[in-house]
Amino acid sequence: MRVLRRGDGGPAVAEVRSTLAALGLLPPVNGHGPGEEFDEAVEHAVRSFQQQRGLITDGIVGPTTYRALRDATYQLGARPLAFLVSAPVSGDDVLQLQVKLLELGYDAGRPNGVFGAQTEHALRSFQRDWGITVDGICGAETVHALRQLSPRTRGGRPVLLREQERVRRAGPRLRGKRIVLDPGHGGADPGVTVGDVREADLMWDLARRLEGRMMATGMEALLSRAEDTCPDEGERAHFANDEGADLFLSLHCDANSSPLAQGVASFHFGTVHGTTSTLGETLAGFIQRELAVRTGLLDCRTHPKTWDSLRLTRCPAVRVEIGYLSNPEDLARLADPAFRDVVAEGILVAVKRLYLLGEGDQPTGTFTFADVLARETV
Repeated sequence: MRVLRRGDGGPAVAEVRSTLAALGLLPPVNGHGPGEEFDEAVEHAVRSFQQQRGLITDGIVGPTTYRALRDATYQLGARPLAFLVSAPVSGDDVLQLQVKLLELGYDAGRPNGVFGAQTEHALRSFQRDWGITVDGICGAETVHALRQLSPRTRGGRPVLLREQERVRRAGPRLRGKRIVLDPGHGGADPGVTVGDVREADLMWDLARRLEGRMMATGMEALLSRAEDTCPDEGERAHFANDEGADLFLSLHCDANSSPLAQGVASFHFGTVHGTTSTLGETLAGFIQRELAVRTGLLDCRTHPKTWDSLRLTRCPAVRVEIGYLSNPEDLARLADPAFRDVVAEGILVAVKRLYLLGEGDQPTGTFTFADVLARETV
């Protein structure tokens, strides 16, 4: 689909307006049918929707926002759901299915609204246990059973104990852990550019510095792209899945129309429904605290988002926005190779903290690369 923004018109805009109205973000469509103008009211509604869904809030309907709008229209039971390898089914109905299976004790994986192999496996197990036709399809019979068996109490994080147990079994050592490092942008897409400083180049350099430190600890560090390529977010996530990554770390800088905007922020998968990647959230917190203390960058905290690089990865995934190139102070810091060394050390230490599970840890900002190496040889 073409990208839609304020001033556009036509049937595609009418569809967007109709969807926003159905979601309660625009007044109900009148008897004359939906308008075909992308006006200020539509832009405001799009921004509200994007904010609710953890998307980039730009008021523009591109492929990601359009997909999210479409997904938001589906409710469990409105259509049969099944695992399709070539074109995975996604939507709020899939998310509702995953949440219900998790509440009933079936491991449907991360509740991300995408019907994958793990969701199918959990669904088949549920059907087998409850005497339903075991076909891996969520149709009327299965939906009825799920509603009948829904627990009376809800809350907590059903995925939490499973994820913690995986980390516990992996052990505190970094050796053998497989990490995908994802330097943002690349190739023909330089990312944020100020003068001759390009986000893609800075993040490539940071990824290589981090790669070297990780390999020194015995970890297997993989880069999501070559220096002259720019895969989309989905391709980067699928690369991590195909490689069986234990963690996915996406590295970016930010920019803002105001030169006063500055600081570091970290992002993990999380939805408006409260579902989240528990370990992703934990790792984002570790990275955020380490970088804020070590670098002096303003702490812009951690945030849940549904970006494809976070939503589609099966392993815990974190995206870090390290400074604003539009801010002179942040730009000067990032342009300094020594500063990028500090950032690389902070991220590595944060990963180590994740696997320590709180045992033998040290105060934020005091753990060094030498300490990590020493612990790996004990």
